[in-house]
Amino acid sequence: MQITLLSFFKQIDLYLFYLTLAIYCIGTINFLIYLIKPRPLFSHLAFYITIIGFVFHSIIFIFRYVTYACFPVTDLPQSLFFFAWCFVGVFIIFNFKHKIPVLGSFVTPLATVFLISSATLFTQKPVQIPPPLRSIWLPIHTTLAFLGETFFGFAFCGGIMYLIQENQIKNKKWSHFLHRLPSLQTLDDLNYLCLSFGFFFLTLGIITGSIWAEFAWGSYWSWDPKETWSLVTWLIYAALLHGRLTIGWRGRQAAFFLIIGFGVVLFTFLGVNLLLPGLHSYESFTSP
Repeated sequence: MQITLLSFFKQIDLYLFYLTLAIYCIGTINFLIYLIKPRPLFSHLAFYITIIGFVFHSIIFIFRYVTYACFPVTDLPQSLFFFAWCFVGVFIIFNFKHKIPVLGSFVTPLATVFLISSATLFTQKPVQIPPPLRSIWLPIHTTLAFLGETFFGFAFCGGIMYLIQENQIKNKKWSHFLHRLPSLQTLDDLNYLCLSFGFFFLTLGIITGSIWAEFAWGSYWSWDPKETWSLVTWLIYAALLHGRLTIGWRGRQAAFFLIIGFGVVLFTFLGVNLLLPGLHSYESFTSP
């Protein structure tokens, strides 16, 4: 009976997942069409379709939380799933406040790739984490850390848009595409805003992770590969923020480093967990 009920829950999860993925793909296509043909119809349609997808995305997340009785960010597929959820959720709030729909043409494809990646790896078998890690610090630490990485992802998208727009202006390519992106000043302000929020949340994520480590392993810092690379990431963005505030480091150079910085974020998130063994490796959670 229990196996049958679990199979039923898995089927519901699977159907909702692919429904969400299909909705995101439709929203992404509309955002890309808007990038080519900047008509309000496409941006509005894409945005509200994305909201619908986010609602289903949230339902799945809650469903998994209840089904597995733990915060469902304990393995790589679930982490990618949660990362995509953060991306879309922050974008929805961001667009309501700042009205930059073209940002969706860059953000939603990235979120969709994360979701597709989670679908490729998803086994519907949540990793059983050891009792010391079953703590309220799990949702607090992971949420803060992923929010920081999400804002760095937005800065990455802003950096790409900045370089594209600058290239258009520099080469005097007065195409329609020039008017589809925000001004260089708006993009620079966007990058600074995302850098500031990302640094704030990452800092809180590292602090709460250290507190959690003290409870779980008896040490605030153990130079685990994930901890080390998180510190490297923090130092990179701290240098970017310091340069911005003290010497006015902005524009093209800042955009380049925001793109490079997000590459480090992805390596810290994916590469370290997959390639370097440690307490934060997903395999380390599988101990009996």
